[in-house]
Amino acid sequence: MTDLSRFPITGKWPAAHPERLQLYSLPTPNGVKVSIMLEEVGLDYEAHRVNFDTRDQHSPEFLSLSPNNKIPAILDPDGPEGQPIGLFESGTILLYLADKTGQLVPQTPQAYYQALQWLMFQVGGVGPMFGQIGYFHFFAGKELEDKRPLQRYVDEAKRLLGVLDKRLEQREWIMGEDYSVVDIAILPWVRNLVYRYDAGELVEFANFPHVDRTLQAFLERPAVQRGLKVLA
Repeated sequence: MTDLSRFPITGKWPAAHPERLQLYSLPTPNGVKVSIMLEEVGLDYEAHRVNFDTRDQHSPEFLSLSPNNKIPAILDPDGPEGQPIGLFESGTILLYLADKTGQLVPQTPQAYYQALQWLMFQVGGVGPMFGQIGYFHFFAGKELEDKRPLQRYVDEAKRLLGVLDKRLEQREWIMGEDYSVVDIAILPWVRNLVYRYDAGELVEFANFPHVDRTLQAFLERPAVQRGLKVLA
């Protein structure tokens, strides 16, 4: 049997199936990116809920795997060279799973790096900007009288959606005809912006029909529907 006892995180979240990939997460946009990816590629995994209400993300056990105290994180008992590996940061985890399985990522160097740049587009732009709209429009920041911070992020979200809409104008998915890890990275954030943060009208989402069309196709995928329910 696989022994994961040298990883402190398994003391707080024991692995019932240590031979499986261990996922530590919540159903946030970054969290569901990884659960959806796992469902799409068909890897066996065991999911553990990191409860923010009890500040699990600040526990020594969680910080031993994710020092930035953010979900998701994974512990793969079958890592490179057959050795266990722990990883944090959702973009890194998505790329790791794509490389590990050879699925949902282009296999030629040219196309691979084209996909990588769009993955970075999500990590550096879409996630942070849409998340700020969540704070200033839906969560505690909505109480602020000064609406300039919200407007700044709304303007940037519109710009990013415009970039995506132009990209999707003549493409089925962000990378072309093939669904990929890039769609899994970006579309959960679009979903949250529109349906969780209720910001569709605020960012004039109706002006981005190609993004909406792709989002709806994404949400119809069975693996996406399963991934969205993990730890919900």
